[in-house]
Order: sequence, then structure tokens, then C-alpha cells
Amino acid sequence: MDDLARISGVSARNIRAYRERGLLDPPRRVGRSAYYDDYHLSQLKTINQLLRRGFNSAHIAEFFASMRQGADLSDILGIRQAILGPRTDEGGEGPVSSSDGPAGGIDPNCDEARALIDYGLAELVDGEVVLVDRAMGAIVARAADPMLYLRVILRMYDSTRESIDNLAADFVHALKELFTARFGAKHVPKPEEMAELSRIVLDYRDLGSKVVANRIDEAMREQMVSAVSEYTVGMVLSGEWPRAAPGAAEPRNGK
Repeated sequence: MDDLARISGVSARNIRAYRERGLLDPPRRVGRSAYYDDYHLSQLKTINQLLRRGFNSAHIAEFFASMRQGADLSDILGIRQAILGPRTDEGGEGPVSSSDGPAGGIDPNCDEARALIDYGLAELVDGEVVLVDRAMGAIVARAADPMLYLRVILRMYDSTRESIDNLAADFVHALKELFTARFGAKHVPKPEEMAELSRIVLDYRDLGSKVVANRIDEAMREQMVSAVSEYTVGMVLSGEWPRAAPGAAEPRNGK
């Protein structure tokens, strides 16, 4: 609870009050320990937004009660699972398939195809545009509208290219500093030191990739949690959600 209070900016006292009033789902219990997660953080963000907009706790509690009884539109759409849960696809939980596949059979002469090829993200194979990254190709191939996915790829590439180049330059600079600290400023590696130098370079590349990937994933989750809470607030403001039926049984333990 202390961690949730620190991250959300909501006091532990208010968190307890929200739990008692049925606004906040109960934590996951493991023995005597209680664990809160991103679901609870999303709920708290939603509660705070609704309170700021003038809704009272009784109305908010009614909304969440309705959601728990089967009207949770974000769950129906798979939004919360996609953001907060592990990846699941047909065939069970696991990573995205890495099978080869064309980029949705798009026209090789269209602007998107030419841009993908120019960026080195795709190749022209037997007249078909094929993404170089096999996992990305599998994702695009199963999309209902592959062109939308390709445009997202291009937008992400364009928006991050300069910052990624700068970040890579910083990592290389850090590698040079490590080399200097390990071997000296003007040291010329001896043949017997080349194996260690190669290991350091590979380790640094892998560490850099992991740090960046993990930080981007964390930042995207934070942004998406906020987006889900805003979406939920939008449902309340519109009033277009199935309210709990009169006399319906209250969900046990908030579930």
C-alpha cells in the first residue's frame, strides 16, 4: 500500500477509505501480505479524475460495481489485459510467433513500402514486401488491416530515429570510458586481451538494448494505464454503460 500511495499520489488513508466504500478492488493476498498492481493504479487514477469532475463516491462506487458485474468494457475489449497482463495468443501464453510472412501483401510501389525498404525495415522478395524482423512480420501478417500497422511502424521509426541515434552514441561513449578505465587511455590491446575486449563490447550492446527496451515498455505501460483511466472516465461522463440491475447481488469481495 505504501508503494501504491507513493506512485499514485493518493494517501494510504484515502486508499483504505476507497477500499471500504467499494471503489477500489481488494489487493491480491499472499499469506499475510497484500499486493497492489497496475489495475489498482488505473482505478485510483480514474477515481481521482472523477472526483475532480464533481462525482461523489457513491456514484463512482455504482459505476465500478456495474463494471465488476460484467460491464467492464475495457476488459471486454481486452485493453487492460493487453496493457497489464502477459502476452497471450492462440495456442496459449507465449511470445509472438516468429514465422516469416509478407507485410500484408501490400503494393511494393506504394509510399509505405518504399519507406520501409529505404529504412532497411523490409526487403522485396519475389515481388512481395517482407519485413526483415520476423516477429514484426508475423504481427503485421495477422492484422485485419496490415497497412495501419505498417504506418505505425514507420511513425515509430521516424519519431525515434534521432533520439535512438543519440542514445546509441552515448552508449558508445560510455564503452570508450570503460575501455579506458580497464586498459588505460592509450592502451593498444594485446592479442590475448582481444577475447575480453570482444566480451565487453557484446555485454555493453546487450545491456544497452535491455535497458532501453525495458524502459520503453515501462513508459508505454504508464501511458496506457493513464489512457485506460481516461477512457473509463469518458464512459462515466457519457452515462453509456450498463448500470447494475436494481436488487442485483453485490459482488463478493469486490470481484
